[in-house]
Amino acid sequence: MGLLLSGRLSRLRLARRELGLLAAASALVTVNWLTYIWGVQNGHVVETSLGYFINPLVSVALGVGFLGERLRRAQVIAIALAAVAVGVLAVNHGRVPWIALVLAFSFALYGLLKKVAGVDSVPALAVETAFVAPLAIGYLLLLRWQGVDTLFRLGWTHDALLLGAGVATAVPLLCFGAAANRVPLSTLGVLQYLAPSIQFVCGVALLGETMSPVRWAGFALVWVALILFVVDGVQNARPLAPVPRSQEP
Repeated sequence: MGLLLSGRLSRLRLARRELGLLAAASALVTVNWLTYIWGVQNGHVVETSLGYFINPLVSVALGVGFLGERLRRAQVIAIALAAVAVGVLAVNHGRVPWIALVLAFSFALYGLLKKVAGVDSVPALAVETAFVAPLAIGYLLLLRWQGVDTLFRLGWTHDALLLGAGVATAVPLLCFGAAANRVPLSTLGVLQYLAPSIQFVCGVALLGETMSPVRWAGFALVWVALILFVVDGVQNARPLAPVPRSQEP
């Protein structure tokens, strides 16, 4: 809609390769959404958080393996600490966390496809939405026909939360798509530890979920890895090139 109102529909003219990559990305993010919603609705909130702890590791592995990205020693140490933390959390979970693995690999592969496609975030999200919209609309119509949907049935507060969830989903995806074109996939992967960390804080502080000492240990290792990675990135950041006098305003 934004592209239509701004008269920039021409940005949707993409090559067949780009359309194919975005179609695959749309399928992956749909699997990720459905798995996450199913996990939350069926009492597997902790396992969904674990999935987003594993996801950055998969992103880093994909960046190194498929895009030829290289890691400095401090970054390798940070990744190793994060891997240990994920291992601790997984063992503490007590079984193969299939929900977590689906979430981790689907979103990591989604990031890789976005990186390879290299399409601007707004037209990319528009194309991805166009691919999945017919299925979503069909499913909503089926729910309405069966009388089991909740939109416009439980009051304006409920409707506002449902509609707001769409905005809360789209804005981070736009930001992620923009970052995927500008930031190395390995760096983007490690920075994604912010999301599950915030989920853990919300779970403990707002939802009253219990945290065992083992989970606290894994949580602490993740933050140590994140701090180490960020500090290394700041120390090795390249200074901006000076602007030539002829180009200065």
